[in-house]
Amino acid sequence: MDEMSFRTLYDVQQLLKRYGTYVHLGKRMWDIELMSIEVKRLYENGMVEKKTFINAQLVLKREHRIEEKKEKDRSK
Repeated sequence: MDEMSFRTLYDVQQLLKRYGTYVHLGKRMWDIELMSIEVKRLYENGMVEKKTFINAQLVLKREHRIEEKKEKDRSK
């Protein structure tokens, strides 16, 4: 059950929900950063496999870069 394929932020949200973690801070960038912390905690506590952790982190890093670009473009 732990072996999941992650492609979107929604997929990572579903992983966190399986462990009772719901993230909504009101700003997408903050949500992504908190999700990254929570996924790391799951991994450190042995609740998710390394492959799941890495895949989730890759999605979160990509989404974070996208949000950074959007913020940069807005400030132009």
